[in-house]
Amino acid sequence: MNKDWLEKDFYKVLGVDKGASADEIKKKYRKLARELHPDKNPGDAKAEERFKEVSEAYDVLSDDKKRSEYDEARTLFASGGGGFGGGGFGGGGFGGPGGFGGGTTYDFGDVFGADEGGLGDILGGIFNRGRGGGRRAQAPRRGQDVESEITLGFNDALDGVTVPLRLASDAACDSCKGTGARAGTVPRVCPNCQGSGQTTRNAGGFAFAEPCAACAGRGLIVDDPCPTCHGSGRGVSTRTVQARIPAGVKDGARIRLKGKGAPGERGGPNGDLYVIVHVTSHPVFGRKGDNLTVTVPVTFAEATLGGQVVVPTPGGSTVTLKIPAGTANGRTFRVRGKGVARKDGTKGDLLATVDVQVPTAMSDEAREALEKFVEAHGEDDPRKDLLEAAKA
Repeated sequence: MNKDWLEKDFYKVLGVDKGASADEIKKKYRKLARELHPDKNPGDAKAEERFKEVSEAYDVLSDDKKRSEYDEARTLFASGGGGFGGGGFGGGGFGGPGGFGGGTTYDFGDVFGADEGGLGDILGGIFNRGRGGGRRAQAPRRGQDVESEITLGFNDALDGVTVPLRLASDAACDSCKGTGARAGTVPRVCPNCQGSGQTTRNAGGFAFAEPCAACAGRGLIVDDPCPTCHGSGRGVSTRTVQARIPAGVKDGARIRLKGKGAPGERGGPNGDLYVIVHVTSHPVFGRKGDNLTVTVPVTFAEATLGGQVVVPTPGGSTVTLKIPAGTANGRTFRVRGKGVARKDGTKGDLLATVDVQVPTAMSDEAREALEKFVEAHGEDDPRKDLLEAAKA
């Protein structure tokens, strides 16, 4: 909750009643925005400032959660005696006579500096201070995500494999247990941000939270730094993670292993580990989606007369492929279920492409037999249609 909100009547800024509906607020904002937009009022500083006020008011009142918090907070402090007597921090204020808490001094850092910014945080900050308690403990922080790369063989990628990964990630310093202070000393709460780790900067009517420059967002200042981590409280942790790579993983896949990343801080959850997989090529098999490909050499006689050809499959097994008579070079046959494993438990296919082998050397007997084949087959010219089509 931005403390400036409590000094401003956003309903009055937009010119609507407190009970106005979301549609009424939207219509009123659009009307004012069109009238006050800087493009319509060039050089008019007052119109520009009014446009910012209207935009800020709409940002709060158009959001149900923000509007509820705003209404509750203004009601709380307006009835607290002196906090908002004249629309500002007049009267006794928070620490003056008649102020909230009967003369106890309250620090705005405790009231408005809570991480979540809700009404519960405001009340919690007041009553914890009233009881003599300190600042609210910083919230748990999730660990960082870690990225690693592995290279798998072709068959391992098809079958799936568990591989050990040695990772180096950010962790609490072993010497100071994450405090950043030398043994025997402790860090102190940052006086600039009161330990919240954030400060608020106002810019043109808007408030922006940013990391505290004095403590770099930690909320603590170390006067006597740990000699190992030099006050950062962080070190490098080396560990081995067993990463399960699923069957059928593709080259370039990015696999997420939940909770295997860097450890969290202050009880926060671990980050995730992302493994980028590289798959080496295979001398025989290729891959096209969930299908595997293989080129199968066949003889001229097998392609012409037909026959049965033994075809390899991944893992060392084989299947027998029936080649019909008159099979052309480059024809592809599909062997069902011999491809890549899918997530649903099924498998792709093996695509076997025929490569007819033409002999480069022939014996006299083989040449004579082939010449007799040509005589018996006739003088059918396979290029006749090609030549005729070229003349068109």
